[in-house]
Amino acid sequence: MKFIEDIKEEEYLAFCQKNNAHFLQTWAWGLVNEKCRYLIPCYVGLKDDHNNLVAATLLLKKVTPFKMAYFYAPRGFVMDMHDEKLLKEFTNYLKVYLQKNKGIYLKVDPAIKYHDIDAEANKVDGGENNYQLFNTFIELGYIHKGFTKIHERNQPRYTFRINLRNDFEAIENKMNRTFLKTVRRSYDYDLVIRLSEDVNTFYNLIKNNAEKDNFHEQSLNYYTNFFTVFKKYNQVKMFEAVLKPKEVVIKLNEELKALENKVQNKQVKNNIDTENIINRLKNDISLLGELKESEIVVCSLICVYTVKGAWTLYIGNGELGTKVNAINRLYYEAIKDAYENKYDFMDLFGTVGDPHTNFKKLAGLHEFKRKMGGEYIEFIGEFDLINKKGWYLILPLILKVYRKLRRVK
Repeated sequence: MKFIEDIKEEEYLAFCQKNNAHFLQTWAWGLVNEKCRYLIPCYVGLKDDHNNLVAATLLLKKVTPFKMAYFYAPRGFVMDMHDEKLLKEFTNYLKVYLQKNKGIYLKVDPAIKYHDIDAEANKVDGGENNYQLFNTFIELGYIHKGFTKIHERNQPRYTFRINLRNDFEAIENKMNRTFLKTVRRSYDYDLVIRLSEDVNTFYNLIKNNAEKDNFHEQSLNYYTNFFTVFKKYNQVKMFEAVLKPKEVVIKLNEELKALENKVQNKQVKNNIDTENIINRLKNDISLLGELKESEIVVCSLICVYTVKGAWTLYIGNGELGTKVNAINRLYYEAIKDAYENKYDFMDLFGTVGDPHTNFKKLAGLHEFKRKMGGEYIEFIGEFDLINKKGWYLILPLILKVYRKLRRVK
C-alpha cells in the first residue's frame, strides 16, 4: 500500500463517485471551505499495489498558533469502513501524516448509523447496529466524543432520511396527513415551482428567517460561493416557490363569488365550515390585493447531491411563504424531484436526539421534519485521533486567548 498526500482532482472525483461519498467529502466542499472559511483542503488516500485508490478522504486543515494544525474529515472516510484491515492501515498512515504536518489531532464523524432507533430515539432491540465498527475505532486509538443529543461540534448526530427506492405512493403514505394537507392547500395559490440561481433573493429570505428565529445566517459571500462551486460540479439545485398575486386574486374572487352564490341558492349548507372558507377567501383577497408586484419569490430551498444521495440544506422563507404553505410545498417538490431523478435517498440534514427537548425551536424543527416520513437515524458520532496530547488538551484555551487578542487589535 502507498499513502498519497495530494490526490488529483479527476482521480478524487472518480473515486468519490464510485463510492458514493457524502457531499461533505466532495471536492466542491473542500473548495467552499477554502474560499469562505480559510480552511486548507487536503485530499489524501491509500493506493493498492495496482495503483488503485482503495481509501481517500478530504481533510480540512486549520493552522493554529505556533505553526501547528488540526484536521477534520467531515463525514469521512471514503472507503469500506467495515474492512478492519484497511481501516487500520489507513489510520496508521494518517498518524504518520499528522506527525509530519505538526497535526495536533484529526477529527472524523462517519456518516454511519450507530444503531436503529424508534420515534423516541430509543435503541431498537434486535435492530441493525455498527457496534463492531465503533469498537474498531476505539481499538485503533480514536477517542469518541460522546453521544450528544443536540448537536456535535461540527455536524448533527441525528437526521431523517427518506428512502426513495420505494414507489412514490409508498413514500407519500409515510408522510404525515397534516403535511400532505398543507401541500395540497398550497395549490390554492397557484404557486410556480421552478429552479433558480438567484442567490441574492435566497439570501434576503434566509435573513428574514434568521431575524425571526434568532439564528445567525451565513454571509451572502458564503452562499454565493457555495452555490457557484457546487453548480460547477452539477451537485446543487435551488428550488423557488413563486406567487403571482394579481392572478391569484382573480381566481380567489371567482371562487368566493361561486361559493356565495351556492349558499344563496342553498346548494351548500351555510354552516361554520362554509363561513370559515368564505372568511379565508376574503382575507386572502384583501392581503394579496394590496401587493403591487407581478410575482414574488416567497420561499427558496437549496439542495445538494452526490451520485445516489440528496440533501435538503438551506431554506429561506418570507411571511407570505408561511401564509401560502410554500415551505412544505418546496420540500415535497424537492423530494419528488429526487425520486424522479432516481436518487436513493433524501436526507433532511439534521435533527435532535431528544424529540421532547426543552429547546422549543429544535423540538419544532424535529416535528416538522418527522412529518415527511423519513427514517430517524442516529449516527455513530465524532472521533478524535490525537497526535499531540498536551497540545490537544490546552488547544481550546489557546484558541480562546488568541481570538480574544485578535478582537482587541
